[in-house]
Amino acid sequence: MQELDTVQIQFNNDDLWVLNIALAIVMFGVALGISVEDFKNIIKQPKLIFVGLFSQFIILPLLTFLVILVINPQPSIALGMMMVAACPGGNISNFMTHLANGNSALSVSLTALGTLMAIVMTPLNFQLYGNLYPPTAEILKTVEVAPFELLKLVVLLLGIPLILGMTLRYKNVRLAEKLSKFLKPLSIIVFIAIVIIAFSNNLDVFNNYISHVVYIGSGHNLLAIFTGFVIAKFFGLSTKDQKTIAIETGIQNSGLGLLLIFTFFHGLGGMAIMAAFWGIWHIISGLALALYWSKVSSKISVV
Repeated sequence: MQELDTVQIQFNNDDLWVLNIALAIVMFGVALGISVEDFKNIIKQPKLIFVGLFSQFIILPLLTFLVILVINPQPSIALGMMMVAACPGGNISNFMTHLANGNSALSVSLTALGTLMAIVMTPLNFQLYGNLYPPTAEILKTVEVAPFELLKLVVLLLGIPLILGMTLRYKNVRLAEKLSKFLKPLSIIVFIAIVIIAFSNNLDVFNNYISHVVYIGSGHNLLAIFTGFVIAKFFGLSTKDQKTIAIETGIQNSGLGLLLIFTFFHGLGGMAIMAAFWGIWHIISGLALALYWSKVSSKISVV
């Protein structure tokens, strides 16, 4: 298995451009559903926002690091786990929260502020924990990821689409809502397309090594969901808010993670396979959990 740390996923510059544009469009679609009022609402419910962001940007990366210390995975897989944990919430978390009868307003607010904070927190968390763990620190030395370049790319992929999307919504709400309805379901298709593009010329690598990340990736995702739920419960939040923060913590923007991996790590095998598997798995686990909570809520309301 040591060879997985040296396996490279072949990904040319044209594919990378497609990936950049696709992710920027997805983030633009997310921003179309965010208004200035969402940020104003943050001021009215600081505790909820604090708990959600604390769970996502502080506890999840820390727990991921501790899990890595315990299970001692391949260094490239460990880096993939750190990358996913450092990313902001995924763009389909709002839909899943609505389906689960959670707090949709809180979900949108967390997506808005989380995306904004990720411009700094994603590079910071990844660099911090990547350098704290000796095996991954060695890879980072070899790759020489420039923190400023990482920050610049995250700003381009998250910051600019966020500003453009919110500006359009401010100037033309009706057009923004129409575009949002079209782009939201498209986001799932886009991510699947990203994975297909990334691995279309590397199916042998994916088939040979996917088994190495299935249990770690699914377990990591379940830990993230459970972490959000427990943290929210610990702070005494309502059931609706617990479900919301569990989904926000467990649904990560692994598309961003993949793009960063292909840009800075040249498709390092363990990292890319971990991020791709997580991206597919969190859609399955998130939808299954949301449907379960939806049915439970319906039964309670009937009773």
